[in-house]
Amino acid sequence: MNAFSPGAKSNRPSYDYLIVGAGFAGSVLAERLASQHGARVLLMDRRDHVGGNAYDEKDAAGILYHKYGPHIFHTNSEQVVEYLSQFTGWRPYEHRVLAQVRGQLVPIPINRTTLNKLFGLDLETDEDAAEYLASRAEPVADIQTSEDVVINAVGRELYELFFRGYTRKQWGLDPSELDKQVTSRIPTRTNTDDRYFGDTFQAMPRDGYTAMFERMTDHPLIDRMLGTDFRDVKDDIDAAHIIYTGPIDEYFDFRFGKLPYRSLKFDHKTLDQEQFQAVAVVNYPSEEVPYTRISEYKHLTGQTHPKTSITYEYPSAQGDPYYPIPRPENQELFKRYEALADATEGVTFVGRLATYRYYNMDQIVGQALATFRRMDERRQRGGPQEAAAAAA
Repeated sequence: MNAFSPGAKSNRPSYDYLIVGAGFAGSVLAERLASQHGARVLLMDRRDHVGGNAYDEKDAAGILYHKYGPHIFHTNSEQVVEYLSQFTGWRPYEHRVLAQVRGQLVPIPINRTTLNKLFGLDLETDEDAAEYLASRAEPVADIQTSEDVVINAVGRELYELFFRGYTRKQWGLDPSELDKQVTSRIPTRTNTDDRYFGDTFQAMPRDGYTAMFERMTDHPLIDRMLGTDFRDVKDDIDAAHIIYTGPIDEYFDFRFGKLPYRSLKFDHKTLDQEQFQAVAVVNYPSEEVPYTRISEYKHLTGQTHPKTSITYEYPSAQGDPYYPIPRPENQELFKRYEALADATEGVTFVGRLATYRYYNMDQIVGQALATFRRMDERRQRGGPQEAAAAAA
């Protein structure tokens, strides 16, 4: 791996692939193409580091924290675990989240413990909890929105306590204005399982995400150009094929207008105490509280330190693009850009921003590996130029 700096075009090496974005999608494809195809790769990112939003670093006190908010790895894919395990060991970790509701901290997703604690109940079995939730549910004949999903499952009181305020803060929209997929992702449980995720593999990279990305992209055929905007240098780089993981509308100079995103702002603090809260993440659903959650990273990393690092998270309409806003008109706008992408030769669009869809980390890795497999199959049939064509 080499750091690459701009210079006179005649002095630059040519590349088989220019990969824009050094997050999961770009880094996985860079590694696969270099190690499996012997391809020369230039990996570029406008930020001055690899890892994308999963980047972590030590603060001034030496505490490892996630600069762009907590990233918890979980997956049901053995293939993804096997691939990433080439670049990291793992620390077993099962994520648990509490929500502050009516002055109490209760498990989220809602489970039997949540119901018993919040309403002073004594539900003893899954059947008891299922009956209780059914008694509160308000059936919705035609489920279209996020509000419909929750009210149909648990009724209006629980919807307003846990979902309405949090969603309005997170998205800047009422749940009645959002696609049903937003809250469909959040389960409601009748047992006492208080894990946030139910995946078969739940763990954190033992040395952190950044260390994993550094190992992944540490290859003699991969050059890195960090702290550089693709738009500033795209005409000066000699590459046979581009793999683009940035915002698809930006690639096309916002020809049809900007795709809407929600962003986040982070207030990182180091506290002179060993622990701040009982779990890694505490949610604050009330609209009276300006932030959505507080994260404490030592729960995730297992680091021992007399101080602790926490982050207050504030959703924002401005800033780096984090979450595509799931509304029909936004999807229609994306489809126009997607048609342009399909008609653009020599460029492959991969990843969350390039496909205007929210993915978990393991899904992005899976998507990148699947993209490489298609390229590899085509290459075996027709050579390196055919592989590039297969990626497009």
